[in-house]
Amino acid sequence: MIRKLLVMSALVAGGIFAAACPQPNGYSTTAAFPQADFDQMTGMYWIPGDLDHAVVITQSGQAWKVNTTDPAAEPVMFLDVENRMIPEPADEEGLLGFAFAPDFATTGRFYVHYTADGGGPVRADGQSRQTTVSRFIAVAGVGDPDSEEILFQQPQPFANHNGGSLVFGPDGYLYVALGDGGSGGDPEGNGQRLDTILGKILRIDVSGAGYTVPASNPFVGLVGAQTEIFAYGFRNPWRISFDTVTGQLWAGDVGQENIEEVDVVVSGGNYGWNRLEGTQCYDDDDCDATNTILPVAEYTHEYGCSITGGYVYRGASMPELQGWYIYGDFCSGRVWAVNVEGEGKTPIPIADTGKSIASFAQDPAGEVYIVTFDNSVERIVRK
Repeated sequence: MIRKLLVMSALVAGGIFAAACPQPNGYSTTAAFPQADFDQMTGMYWIPGDLDHAVVITQSGQAWKVNTTDPAAEPVMFLDVENRMIPEPADEEGLLGFAFAPDFATTGRFYVHYTADGGGPVRADGQSRQTTVSRFIAVAGVGDPDSEEILFQQPQPFANHNGGSLVFGPDGYLYVALGDGGSGGDPEGNGQRLDTILGKILRIDVSGAGYTVPASNPFVGLVGAQTEIFAYGFRNPWRISFDTVTGQLWAGDVGQENIEEVDVVVSGGNYGWNRLEGTQCYDDDDCDATNTILPVAEYTHEYGCSITGGYVYRGASMPELQGWYIYGDFCSGRVWAVNVEGEGKTPIPIADTGKSIASFAQDPAGEVYIVTFDNSVERIVRK
C-alpha cells in the first residue's frame, strides 16, 4: 500500500547537516542589478569567460546583455525572438529557457527554448503552438537572429506546462525540461509514457550539426521509447540545475492540487507523475509507487502554489549555505534551503521575500540570485 511506503517524516525530518547551518528566516534580498529591470524576466545567465556580463531573458521574447559590474551601462539587445513566438503567449508560454554552450567563447553557440506559433493542435481560440529548441550563433558579442538552427519542435496540446529549462551537464550534453503538455491532471498520461517527450527531462548531444542521442541514454534500444529521454514522470519541471561540485541534477517540479516538490534527478528515474503528486497518491488512494523516486523535499499549498527550482549554493559570502540547494515559490515569495548531503533532508525556510520568484540565477562565483516578475533581480543576503 502506498500509504505505508510514503512516510513524510522520512523526507522532512532528521537530516545530516554541515557544521554550520543557515539560520531559519535569517535572510532577505536586496536589488542586485538595477539595470536589469525588465518586465516578466524568466532567467539570467552569465556569459562564459566574461565575468562582467550576463544575459537576461524575458517571457515576451527578448534577451538583453547586461553589464553586471557597471550599473550605469545601458543593456544591449542580445536576441529578439518575439516575432517567432505564438502571438499573445499564455502565462506559461514564451521565451522560457536559455543556455550558453560551454565552448561559447570559441564557437559563439547558445540555445533557446520558446513557444512557437503553429504546429500543435488547434485550440478553441484558433491558435496552435509548439515548443521549439534552437541553436543560435553570437557574432560581435550579440546573437545573430539569422543563424537559427531549429533542433526540434514538440507540439503542445494545451497552453500550460511547457517546462522550459536548458542546462549543460558536466558531461557536456544539453538537458531539456518539458512539462506534461498541460491542462490539469495530465489527461493524456504523458508523464508515464515513454513514447512522448512531454513530462520528461531530455539529454542530447549538440556538439555537431543538429543533435544526436548519447548512446548511454537510459532508453536507447527500448522499442517505442523516445531515446532522448533521460528521466520521466514530471508534471512541469520549472527550472533544473546541476550542482557545480557534485554534478547532481536538481529539479523543482510544479504540483497539481496540493504538493510542490524538489527532486534529485538520475538517469532512467521515474518521478511519479501522474500516479503521485509529491509523496502522495494523485487521484487514487491505492496507487502503485513501484519503481518511482520520491522527492527529497516538498511543501503544500499552505506555503505557496508554484515551485521555482534554484541552485546549490557554492558561493563564499555565506559559508553556512555551502552545499544547500536554494529554491522558492512564485506565488508566496518564500525561499527554502535543503542540505544536499545525507539520506534525510530537512528543508529550512530562509526568507520571505514578497516577490514573484520566476527563476534563480547563479554567478561564476557560486552566489545565488532571485529573478522576479517584480522587475528586479535580487541577491540573497543575511538580515
